[in-house]
Amino acid sequence: MTEPTTRPRIGVQLHPQATTVAALLDAARRAEEAGVDSVWTWDHFYPLYGDADTAHFEGWTLLTGIAMVTSRVRVGHLVVCNSYRNPDLLADMARTLDHLAEGRFTLGLGAGWFERDYVEYGYEFGTAPSRLRDLAAALPRIRARLDVLNPPPVGDVPLLIGGGGEKVTLRLVAEHADAWNGFGPPENFAHKSAVLDRWCAELGRDPAAIERTVLIDAEDAGRLEEYVAAGAEHVIVGLKDPFDLGPALALLEAAEGLA
Repeated sequence: MTEPTTRPRIGVQLHPQATTVAALLDAARRAEEAGVDSVWTWDHFYPLYGDADTAHFEGWTLLTGIAMVTSRVRVGHLVVCNSYRNPDLLADMARTLDHLAEGRFTLGLGAGWFERDYVEYGYEFGTAPSRLRDLAAALPRIRARLDVLNPPPVGDVPLLIGGGGEKVTLRLVAEHADAWNGFGPPENFAHKSAVLDRWCAELGRDPAAIERTVLIDAEDAGRLEEYVAAGAEHVIVGLKDPFDLGPALALLEAAEGLA
């Protein structure tokens, strides 16, 4: 594999559960000061692990706060659930958040999977295939709405799609996305990235046009070289309260060594 000519980008995903808004905003500030390239959260209504009824915060409002207390890092969700909002409204929200972030917003999207969100907030859960069909229908609507909003976004609002489904999700990435987010371990990421390359070849898309991002656990922070060898260009580590930046700092140091 060709050695990278620039260092891989490093990000943090701040888990908005069992914490406070003050702690989340402080972590975002500290992460930017430490030199990370991106700060993310997620788009859910309930905790994803541990105590099912612990404190939890909504992702769009939270990310707006993160955008306002930072000035350099890209901000986004890993990932927005397509089912929770009308696609045209979602595009308008993305445009407005991009203005607040002065062009630093990435729109991360997924088909949705967390049943409790759907049931307790009154959304139709459907099936995995029906949610993927809805995502496929929403993607061109989001692009079209972004193109006609006045004023337009400040930046390009890159579209990231998260997930590893080889028959549908990765095809949608090849058709529509500027970035793809996958998961470890490195051999899994490499396999999914190769499937994405095959979809790009079939659809006539340059695979180099799609940024490869991977979300990892803090325990995997020592494996940056393996993830880069697997094709990752942007490595994002998930952090929970008290938001120890040690794993991110280790990734930054290792990334400099790979540049």
